[in-house]
Amino acid sequence: MSEAWRDLGTPRAGGVLLIGDHASAHVPADIDLRIDAALLREHIAIDIGVAEVAARLVEGGAVDAAILGGVSRLVVDCNREEHAPGVIPIASDGHAIPGNALDHAGREARIARFFRPYHDHIAAVIAAARPAMILSLHSFTPHLASDPAQERPWQVGVLYNADARLAAPAIAALEAEGLTVGDQLPYSGKLLNATMNRHAEANDIPYVGIEMRQDLVADAAGQTRFAEWLARMCEKLVRAEIT
Repeated sequence: MSEAWRDLGTPRAGGVLLIGDHASAHVPADIDLRIDAALLREHIAIDIGVAEVAARLVEGGAVDAAILGGVSRLVVDCNREEHAPGVIPIASDGHAIPGNALDHAGREARIARFFRPYHDHIAAVIAAARPAMILSLHSFTPHLASDPAQERPWQVGVLYNADARLAAPAIAALEAEGLTVGDQLPYSGKLLNATMNRHAEANDIPYVGIEMRQDLVADAAGQTRFAEWLARMCEKLVRAEIT
């Protein structure tokens, strides 16, 4: 256990590993972001529903283990490259984050405390028990405050970058559940894929990025439904021939 991550289940070689970069809204007591505390319940702070769906997938056996980020994406965004400007965001969806206006030493200390240990832990788990596939789990808001006219009608999105081995089977599996699926929507894995680029693509491990629409996983009933859909998807992907 670490403040940088939380583990669920037991990793298994040849199994399914879930990674949830933005599964927590936790802000350590010694970090003051200088924002309204209500924002920590919003999408800018956490991927709503991810921790709960991940727990259901592990409990149900569809996923062997999950590694969930231990702090809010406003503390550090682990799904970024280490030197990217947004790794410690100074603004998100129109909200300023004054406490993140750090000097070089402050930025380095934040990254050394959370970002590097999180990614080192993922790397160690994969090295010790190489999974057959990785499920990267996120969620997205139906509407951005900074762009309210933008509609996001998809119930789930499938993201990927250079390795698209599991993308088409995942889309087919989710469409078979009756879901409206966004292929590289509401944004593209070609642009937002840092964790999977680092731990899946670099290790030639098949993966798929799943984005759940947050209004559909905001309560226990929705979380259970999504866990059931994703469990059946994982079963199909594990059975699929991966070449």
